[in-house]
This record gives sequence, structure tokens and C-alpha cells, in this order.
Amino acid sequence: MDRFLSLLQYTDGLFPAGAYAHSFGLEACVQSGEVRDAAGVQAFLGAYLEGCAGPADAVALVCAQRSAANNKLASCLELDEMIDAVKAPSELRHASRQMGRQTLRVATNLPCHPLLEQFGKAVTDEITPGHHPVVFGTIGGILGWDVLEMTGAYLYSTSAALVGAALRLLPLGQLAGQSIVWNVRPLIAALAEEAQDKNEEDMWSFAPALEISSMRHALLDARLFRS
Repeated sequence: MDRFLSLLQYTDGLFPAGAYAHSFGLEACVQSGEVRDAAGVQAFLGAYLEGCAGPADAVALVCAQRSAANNKLASCLELDEMIDAVKAPSELRHASRQMGRQTLRVATNLPCHPLLEQFGKAVTDEITPGHHPVVFGTIGGILGWDVLEMTGAYLYSTSAALVGAALRLLPLGQLAGQSIVWNVRPLIAALAEEAQDKNEEDMWSFAPALEISSMRHALLDARLFRS
């Protein structure tokens, strides 16, 4: 139970990872009129999960958990470089780095494992970028989280953060937001299952429309979010 509770703590909306500051391209889509309602938000979220978070972040998460559980710091650092290359738009790359570093800052101020301290030093020394899925998976390997539960929780937390951004960008209401989260649960479960037996070589990301939206975000005249 203690392991499960620690997983809940790291995926809770109160955990200061900084997800609330990012829309991952959604804000640009709202301003352009491409996303106008709950259906549009759900379509955006589905595309983000299927094209980015599932095949890239979730796979990195599982690989990082595996490496950390076997005390392989070098593998975690190599994986961090790989996910940095997979995230082509600088906005998505920086958002992942910021969230990873914030998560790592909190984790290293709680009872901490030597491997996590070494990882944190590598990030501080600018040896590795410290991406969120790699940091999260490394923590999961150290704390002994169930891999499937960890992956599902991570994807759920990602979905909830995006829906939270949508509620601030559009007049949807909490009921519509909860309906979106409810509707994407089967997709989250499927993507979590698919990631379980993947290796580093299996990571990919293909969501050109979302990536272009993320790049357009920097050109907006007024912005509520950082990405």
C-alpha cells in the first residue's frame, strides 16, 4: 500500500511538477479556432496521447523504471538523451525538461536513493536534460511502483492536466471536463498496456499537427500558458 500511495502522491494534481503551466499546443489551437468545444478538446487529447505521450513518454517511462530498478544510471542518462531527440519542437522539449527538473527537485528533498541523487547531480551539472518521463520512471524504479499502474497513472495525470488547461481556455465547465477524462480511459489503458514490453528502440512520436501548434504558441500575441 505504501508504494501505491507514493505513486498517488507523485501523480496528484497538488504535486508541484508544473503541468498547470503548460497546454502542449492546445492554447494555439484554441486561439486559431481549431479547438472550440469539448469534442475538439477530446480529439486533441486523443491525438496527443496516441502520437506523443503513449509511444514516446510511456515507453521512456517503462524503460527508465526498468533501468533504475537494476541500478543502471548510465541507461537512465542515455534514455534521457533519446527522449530529448524525440521531442522535436523546443516548446514540448522545454516543457518536459521543466516538469522533470521540478519533479526531481521535490524527489531529492524527500528520503532519497543514491541513484536519484546521482541523476539529480547530472541534471544540475547540465550533463543530462532531466525529462519528466525519465525522471518519473526512475523514481518508480527506486520506489518499486507496479509498472502498469505507474504507466496508467502517468498517462491519466497527463490527460487531467490537458483537460485542466482546456477548462481555463474554453467555457466548458467541470462536467464536460470530467466527461472527456472518462471517455479517454480506454485509450489510456490500451496505451499503458502497449508500453509494457517496449524497449528504447521502440520509442517514436508522430503528431505533426500538434507539433506545429506547439511551435505556433511562441508567436501568439497573448499567452496564458508556457507551451
